[in-house]
Parts: sequence; C-alpha cells; structure tokens
Amino acid sequence: MVSLNENPTPAESEATHQTKQKILSAAKDEFAQFGFEGARMQRLANRADIPKPNIHYHFKTKQQLYLAVLEQIIASWNQAFNHATPESDPAEALELFVREKLNQARFDPAASRLFANEMIQGAPNLKRYLSTDMRPWVLDRAHVILAWVAAKKIRPIDPERLIFLVWSVTQHYADFQVQALALLNRAEFDESVAQETSDFLVDFVLRGCGLQPKANAS
Repeated sequence: MVSLNENPTPAESEATHQTKQKILSAAKDEFAQFGFEGARMQRLANRADIPKPNIHYHFKTKQQLYLAVLEQIIASWNQAFNHATPESDPAEALELFVREKLNQARFDPAASRLFANEMIQGAPNLKRYLSTDMRPWVLDRAHVILAWVAAKKIRPIDPERLIFLVWSVTQHYADFQVQALALLNRAEFDESVAQETSDFLVDFVLRGCGLQPKANAS
C-alpha cells in the first residue's frame, strides 16, 4: 500500500495534504463509477479540477492511486471501532461502531460501492492487504470482544463474525440504498431514515450480544 503519511516541509504540508485529499476524493468517485479498468486519469483530473501531471506527481501509477483510495476507505471504517478496549463498556463501544459505520454508508456510499466491487472481483488489488493489514486488525479487535466475553460483559459470541455482521448490515444501506429506500417507500436517506435504521441495528446487535440497549433499559 502507498503511505499517505509523508512528511513534506512545513511550508508544503497543508497544501500537499489538501491536494492529495482532492485527488483521493475525485479518484474514489471515478473508481466507484467506472471501476479500476474503466477509470481514466484525465477524467479524474477534471473531477479534481487540477492538472493531470499533478496527480502523477503524488501518485506515480493508477494502481498506486487506487490502492491509496482503498487504504483510506478501510482506515476510516476502522476508526469507528479502533478505540474499544477490554475495559470499555461493550454496549457503548458497539453502539458507536454501528452508528458511525452507518453514517459512513449514508454520507459516503461511493466508498462502500468501490470496496464491494473490489471484493466481488476477487480482491485482485487488495488480496495481500487483507492478509497483511486487515486480518491483524480484525484479530486485534476480536481479542477485545473475547475479553468482554471472558469478563461476562457479553454472552459468548464469535467475534470475527460479529464484526462482519456490523460491516454487512451497515454497508447494505450504501450498496443497495436505492432498493432499501424503494421498499421502505422513502424518497431519500434523510435524517429520519438514518435514525430509524441506526436505532434498529443497534438494538439488534446489542440484543444479539446479550446486552440491553440503553434506550430500552429498565
């Protein structure tokens, strides 16, 4: 994976960061719409409103840029559960995980669709990353969940599959948003739909872990 944590000089730092973010944001939309093969660097430059050579200055190849986009997406998703520890209140940690992940699906559906397309194709660009970076993260988070089980904070549960469940039920509202809204007879994924959905998912996940949602606690 290409590192996004380069160390430009102080004078360049903010400008460099802003330029990279513009490129990554435009690239995410371009790859989400056209896939890796169909994406075009000139069209991407037009989206970002910057000269095409500026893209190649920061990202030498289309694949390097694609991997940087995916890396940023995964890192942003992981943040929602990064701070959970064995000492955390599992109800609070899991609720935050679900609500933050659903917010990401709501406000950044292109990220979820891009990741889903990569997985559907057999993860040709991410296969190594899944083993070398993503699996250690999942195992680390699984150890936290197992610590909750050992402390009898939650009922015995498969930790990896719990993480997969949260990913899948939240990303559904990005990947299949049109279907969900049509079947719910709602015009858009607005605040009311988001609140109803997150409340339902939090209740479902917490009860599955043997926890009482705070809103329903006696």
